[in-house]
Order: sequence, then structure tokens, then C-alpha cells
Amino acid sequence: MHPDNPQARTIGQIADSIRADALVAYPTDSCYALGCRLGSRDGIDRIRTIRKLDDRHHFTLVCQDFSQLGQFVRIDNDVFRAIKASTPGSYTFILPATKEVPRMLQHAKKKTVGVRIPDHVVTQALLAELGEPLLSSTLLLPGEEEPMTQGWEIKDLLDHVLDGVVDSGDCGTEPTTVIDFSGGEAEVVRHGAGDPARFE
Repeated sequence: MHPDNPQARTIGQIADSIRADALVAYPTDSCYALGCRLGSRDGIDRIRTIRKLDDRHHFTLVCQDFSQLGQFVRIDNDVFRAIKASTPGSYTFILPATKEVPRMLQHAKKKTVGVRIPDHVVTQALLAELGEPLLSSTLLLPGEEEPMTQGWEIKDLLDHVLDGVVDSGDCGTEPTTVIDFSGGEAEVVRHGAGDPARFE
């Protein structure tokens, strides 16, 4: 798929498959990720299996824009300004979840969830077509230091456990920078593709 001019028909087909409970690998502004529809328990279980994740892992809601993001997390004014100045971009923010977030996606003890707004044409087109966030996790396989960067490589290795790969070429190897705002102050919990300086 063309990274700067994705075909609307193809985007529509991918969105339809996600609505039908498909699990796909897709490109972002940091690296490839695994994505499924928001309420897909099967999708969550499959992501956990592929990545060998435990129950403490934070899943991320990948949102089209700030108004969509605001439906799923509680944000005070100072945090709002800090996040607004950094999005869209390669950041994931951990924030208190609203009741719109299915309990199975929330951190068991903290009741938090990760959210992000990617700066990637293909992802934005897919989110616009879906009309809701993607439930997402970095495509980082167990024992690997970096995510896979090529769609064909992902298809070769994971075709038997995925329903599709949205291939838009090389996507980079750095996952997002993760900022935890759940305690009120910014805490950088993972350094990645986004510049953490403004939060340190």
C-alpha cells in the first residue's frame, strides 16, 4: 500500500475485516503494530499469545484525533496542554480510563489505559474509516530487541497467526515513547521514537 496515498477501497476492505474481528499488522509513525477492534476479546487473546504478554501489559488505544482520545481517558487542563502539544506523534500516554474503555483493556489495579494519536497517513486513513480507535500493541516478538520493519517480513513469519498485513514498506524500529500521567505528573517509562525532553 502506498505510504502517502493509500487506496480508499483497500482501506475500506481492511476496516471491514477489523470490524469482523480480524487481527492485523499495520504501520505507524514509530514501527509496525498489531491491531484489532476495540472490544475484541479474541484479538486481545491472540496478541497476548503472539507476544507472550502477561495480564499487567498495557494495551494502547490508537485514536484518530484528540476529540476521540478524550472519550476514553480523563485529562486535566495541564496534562491536556502537554499532550496536545505532542500529538499527533510517536508517543503513548498512560492515563486514567473512562467507563468507555472495556475493563479487559484497563490495567487491573490502576484502571489506566494507554492512548496515542499517530502521525502516519495510512493509519489515519484506517482510523477515519473505522470511526473508532484500534486496540493496539507494538509488534515486538518475544526475545527480540527490535520490531520487524518490513511488511513482507511480517507476512512471511506471522501469516499463520494474523488475518492480514497492511504493508506500506519500511516502518522504522523504534516503538513509541511512553509517558505515564496516571499519577498527575509526567513520568517517562520508555524512551522511544518521540523526543522525551519536554516531559523530563
